[in-house]
Amino acid sequence: MGLRSRFRFNALAAALGLGLAAGHAAPELELTKFVFEKAEMGVPFRVSLYAADEATARTAADAAFARIAELNGVMSDYDSDAELSRLSRTSGQGRAVRVGDALWKVLVRAQEFSARSEGAFDITVGPLVNVWRRARRKQELPAPELLAGMMARVGFKKLRLDPARQTAELLAPEMRLDLGAIAKGFACDEALAVLRQRGFPRALVGGSGDMAAGDAPPGEPGWRIEVAALDVAGAPLPQVVFLRNGAIATSGDVFQRVEIAGRRYSHIVDPRTGLGLTDHSLVTVIAPDGMTADALSTTVSVLGPEQGLKLVEETPGTAAQVVRKPGERIEFLESARWRNVPKAGSTPTQQPTTR
Repeated sequence: MGLRSRFRFNALAAALGLGLAAGHAAPELELTKFVFEKAEMGVPFRVSLYAADEATARTAADAAFARIAELNGVMSDYDSDAELSRLSRTSGQGRAVRVGDALWKVLVRAQEFSARSEGAFDITVGPLVNVWRRARRKQELPAPELLAGMMARVGFKKLRLDPARQTAELLAPEMRLDLGAIAKGFACDEALAVLRQRGFPRALVGGSGDMAAGDAPPGEPGWRIEVAALDVAGAPLPQVVFLRNGAIATSGDVFQRVEIAGRRYSHIVDPRTGLGLTDHSLVTVIAPDGMTADALSTTVSVLGPEQGLKLVEETPGTAAQVVRKPGERIEFLESARWRNVPKAGSTPTQQPTTR
């Protein structure tokens, strides 16, 4: 699908390599905004970019989608042939498996977030995620003994990485890795890198609640992105932020949850307890890259606002907003750098990544 809107800007003569005489205006190039959508990683991905014509825009977008599809073939926990799935099947066998560069990069970053959050972020959570998927389908809570059995397979310290050999070893039997809280952000980063390499720096790549932005659209402070509102009466209205050369991710239970015996459980599982989160919330994180934004939004959701925002403050170039309703009262919290995020209706200051 292609959508377009036209903008004009004066190209710099130096950028075009043109020797124009003083006093003559630089030639005017016409850029058109094109938007393409395709389902990848089980969710709709959207590529928006500015280009001179649809043919070159579509070719670039196809290359970006191809990179996302390639990464899905590496990091899917549904595809039994994916590299991640094959790695999970070696759990408990005493085998250190060499992994490819893309998977290695994600595993390393995931383990860094696990260590910093003391296990609140944990890609070994796969067995528990599967249990809660079944709970949502059947509308019933998992049995305590089942959760206890799955908990024995979970724990980021049960994943051993060897940087010297670029290998990963899963130490406990029947472990299952789940990259759902970090892989889409990485895929957005990689797709955006493809567009940049092809000469399209004014681009935005989004998949579900994750987006990675390049240079701003012509004449704009950044890409205009609406931060969703919590789905309860009296919650703060949606905000519109402007994003450039950075990423944004939102985590919460607005779209994926189950209500059992009058209690709401999120699809986000706390690896430390084995339970779906019951803190009804939306966490939005802006970061220098999609992998960081994706992982941090989930981590803050699990840690809660006090510890979570502390972690955000300790992470350079990041900002976060939390809207939650843990009981009858709605709470709105934000990190210090969130106040510097350019927003509609306010005077744009600096991007959070410059602080």
